[in-house]
Amino acid sequence: MSAVLKNAATAPDLSRLLNPRGVAIIGASTDLTRIGGQPIRLLTEYGYKGRVYPVNPKYQEVKGLTCYPDIAAVPKPCDIALIAVSGALVPGAIEQCGKAGIPFAVILSAGFSEAGDAGKALNDQLLAAIKSSGVRVVGPNCLGVMNLDADFRLGFGGTLQLKTLKPGPIAMVTQSGGFGFGVVAVACYHGLGFNHVISTGNEVDLTALDWMEHLIERPDVEILTAFLEGTTEGKRLRRLGARALELGKPILIWKVGNSEVGSKAATSHTARLTAGYELFRTAFREGGFIEVQDVDDLVDYCKAFRGKKLPRGNRVGVMTLSGGAGVLLADRCTARGLTLPKLSDATREKLRGIVVAYASIENPIDTTAQGYNDNFASYTKTMREVLADPNIDSIVARSPRGTVTQAWAEGLVDMLKGVDKPLLLNWPTSPDDNREAMMYLERNGVPCILAPGRTVDAMAALTEFAQKRSTYEAARTRGGKRVIAPQKLDLPASGTLGEHASKTLLKAYGIAVTEEQLLAPEAIEKLTAAPLPFPLAVKIESADIPHKTEAGVIRLHINSVDALKQAAREVLAAARQYKPDARIAGVLVQQMAGGEEVILGAVNDPHFGPVIAFGLGGVFTEIMQDVTHRYAPFDADTAKAMIHDIKGVKLLQGYRGKAPCNIDALADAISRLSLLVADHADRIAEIDINPLFVNASGVVAADALVVLKD
Repeated sequence: MSAVLKNAATAPDLSRLLNPRGVAIIGASTDLTRIGGQPIRLLTEYGYKGRVYPVNPKYQEVKGLTCYPDIAAVPKPCDIALIAVSGALVPGAIEQCGKAGIPFAVILSAGFSEAGDAGKALNDQLLAAIKSSGVRVVGPNCLGVMNLDADFRLGFGGTLQLKTLKPGPIAMVTQSGGFGFGVVAVACYHGLGFNHVISTGNEVDLTALDWMEHLIERPDVEILTAFLEGTTEGKRLRRLGARALELGKPILIWKVGNSEVGSKAATSHTARLTAGYELFRTAFREGGFIEVQDVDDLVDYCKAFRGKKLPRGNRVGVMTLSGGAGVLLADRCTARGLTLPKLSDATREKLRGIVVAYASIENPIDTTAQGYNDNFASYTKTMREVLADPNIDSIVARSPRGTVTQAWAEGLVDMLKGVDKPLLLNWPTSPDDNREAMMYLERNGVPCILAPGRTVDAMAALTEFAQKRSTYEAARTRGGKRVIAPQKLDLPASGTLGEHASKTLLKAYGIAVTEEQLLAPEAIEKLTAAPLPFPLAVKIESADIPHKTEAGVIRLHINSVDALKQAAREVLAAARQYKPDARIAGVLVQQMAGGEEVILGAVNDPHFGPVIAFGLGGVFTEIMQDVTHRYAPFDADTAKAMIHDIKGVKLLQGYRGKAPCNIDALADAISRLSLLVADHADRIAEIDINPLFVNASGVVAADALVVLKD
């Protein structure tokens, strides 16, 4: 296990919970349709080889098994107690499990933190029982756990009783038991196997992250899936994402509850751009997570990753037997960031010797329906040559159909032996048409996906994960080299810093700021010459007025000493009117800056850590929401990738005769800000640089705001 996970104090060994030697059913029922009866039927009729111990003082026997009057009477070894009694009895049951030496409990009972004040009080009792007993708990209010490889089904509900469930190298952790288990049922219907399925319920003790950390390390898990409503363990989630990249195991994450904008009160503009889901999405982007939005995504992506081949890049060869399908697939590839490069001359020459004269050997490649004349052997030969092309990283292809499909499938599988580039087949008909051929292909590592767009989405998922792994390894190779050593900062105890004081911190980390002077109002009245070359900006310097535009305390394009004095009077009057009790540190006189306007900032989230936000400034920030995020700290290469994430990057690259902006200088400034906030995460809550001007010569911060932790 990695040092990352060894250092996580909350990551217990859950192996025995998934493969217990014995299970006690507390609240066992003789009615096998009830919640206390279903687990007994599942454990005795579905192949579980361990011991089953019903516990209920009402009965001597349940389903031919000795029924014990209490937990103390249960024979050893017993590794798990499944608890299916009323909520009020659960804390006592946990205490008895601790005395009996039972290390784990799965609580099906509801009525805890989800049930108002009374439920919260009961939840507190349960927490106390867990603490005193040392028992590790799944739930309460969960559906249970499954290890299909060991025929172990512990819980209740329709999915657990399905005979169609089968083991396989996929695991599911779900915070919604009923929905998540239903997703597993659908996936199994489509041929996917799950070794482990966990419903976490209210997570009074063991959390989704506990389970995910455990499962990602298991050799019988190749793909981890998760249905996540939320977590406060953001930093741990990020560590898990890094571990997934180290292991090469994708985490297909389905995060719900994203539509409501976070209500966090924020002083800076940046903080308003990092609320809620954006923090999760940033963690998903940097780690080995692939987001899914629906059941079809999860099924298709699992199929694609089960092929165990990752592309080296995003260059796709599209192959069809129909021109229209090729155009459709090409459109979808382009929309998903996949490119269709021209085939090499050598490949094109070989294809001319394989396909009919009127076939298209451009990309997309249309071999036409002539494949019916040779049982599609020419189609397979064409695939072989395209896969060998150095310009191609992967293939998305339409499958043939008809009576010869099985023979063609066998030839394709044989051709693909030793090929390390992925090929995804878009199945062109209903899944029960040539089903045997489809199943044969998938058993042999050739994923078959039903819709053209879904096939492209699955290839995009493979490509995204492969690119993440490459980026992660490159960053590890670079070793996190810093452009500046940690700097000692003179920070007050708490509060919001004014612009001039905030810029002083930026300068300490080598971020360019406007030339400026902080002057007392009376000093400005005595001026006979400008302190800096015109044109100038005049602003109030006050930690109590963070939003200067809103307060009307800025004057721009000042071109004379008289105008400078008048501007100073106006901003002082506006400040007193806006906030009479505001502390005024003086009047800030600064040189005007120019270039493309961007916003750059940082928020130190208590759950996820410091995150950097970058995007176009001005109206683009509010209207277009063209903002991207990364967790700090990071280097300039990561900052460049961040810059290219935004849709408006073309504005920075030069347009309509404008000179391109200095992207290297911008990336350097972003990286330096990430170091600043990471080095002083214990003191800094928010940083806002708005605007930061970027031009051909470099960058300059025209305004800044730093908020310290209380």
